[in-house]
Amino acid sequence: LLQSTLPHRTIIFNLFIAALDTMLFRCMAAFAVLAAAAPTCEAFSTNPTPLAIKPSTQQKMPSKSTLFMGPPTDPSAPATDLYGEGSRKYRRTVYTHDQWVKHRSPDRFVNNLSTLFNSGIYKNVGKEVFATTSVAIFVWAWNMLAGGYQDLAGVTHDPLLQGEWIKVVGLPLQAFTTVSPSLGLLLAFRTNSSYKRWDEARKFWGLNINHTRDLNRMATAWYGHDGIPVDPALRAEHLRQVSLMTWAFVRSMKRHLSPPDEDEEDYIAEMKSRLTPEQADAIISAAHRPNRALYDLSVAIEKLPMHFLRKDELNKNLSIFEDTLGGSERLLSSPIPLFYSRHTARFLSTWLLLLPFALYGQFSDSWNHIMMIPATAFISVSLFGIEELATQLEEPFTILPMQGFCDK
Repeated sequence: LLQSTLPHRTIIFNLFIAALDTMLFRCMAAFAVLAAAAPTCEAFSTNPTPLAIKPSTQQKMPSKSTLFMGPPTDPSAPATDLYGEGSRKYRRTVYTHDQWVKHRSPDRFVNNLSTLFNSGIYKNVGKEVFATTSVAIFVWAWNMLAGGYQDLAGVTHDPLLQGEWIKVVGLPLQAFTTVSPSLGLLLAFRTNSSYKRWDEARKFWGLNINHTRDLNRMATAWYGHDGIPVDPALRAEHLRQVSLMTWAFVRSMKRHLSPPDEDEEDYIAEMKSRLTPEQADAIISAAHRPNRALYDLSVAIEKLPMHFLRKDELNKNLSIFEDTLGGSERLLSSPIPLFYSRHTARFLSTWLLLLPFALYGQFSDSWNHIMMIPATAFISVSLFGIEELATQLEEPFTILPMQGFCDK
């Protein structure tokens, strides 16, 4: 503009002012329309006779929210609930102030060490750790037999096995230290990617919570139109239907993302306890239950007597619900590329299974190199545990407290 001639600058300036005036005029017109819609009105229909709608007498069924962590406290719980797939439902937690105080307590290190042998992560990798520790024991025992050993009195004895092909086994440690950075990068990327999936799923449910509240707040505040008298019973029933259909969507989404054997019976019971038989049967029998619940929510919003611009604002929340549902389905159906996960698992397993051959010579100061065995077990637990953490986080929905989110 500074390099333009004076007439050009004048023309550009006038065009800018004209565009600005048009934008301001449109904004003022929209605000005028919204302000004209009174919040004490009824329906678009000119018939002032209220509809006779009988409020539902369905009893609200208490939901089953699992908001704690740790092993099952019920002594009759099956052993399969102590670790593996059965233990995932005990990893769903919602923190309050008291839990945060305990979480940052100075005693947390002692408490975590005291429950070391109850850890579900370590129990899940027990077979792998047993395999690597068995290799370490084999290396230790073979090298004693083939290379000689020292008894408890400190006396050195000749090898018990003699022969041309019987020799002490071992590998250079340098080979393992060379590839250690590559293994570390694979594990770090694997864990970070899995945590991002968990974090994304949690944010989806956070959006659901925020926008369900937003939708019901706007529906309650904006109910009415054009000064038509509002029947209190009709208003209460309309808003109750919006609230129920909002809950039906998030509850159907929770069921959609949960294992069938865990949640199907509870889901059907809750739907039938809160909705009318026609509404419950329509959602339960639908091919895609969350979408059917969204459709019913759209119908409930359409019945509200309010200006169409305000209805558009309410329907924007439904578009966000559709996005969170689609994003959750993407996470559930698309794992981290399998070739990456498998290569990482194979690399880690091979590295740890061969590690005892390289550690044997590093523990020559201990009695018959025996400290190599607990060192191998400790390293195996640590590294296999990292890979196990990534695997547990990769599918986030069975460790998220989704029922607790629905109750909010």
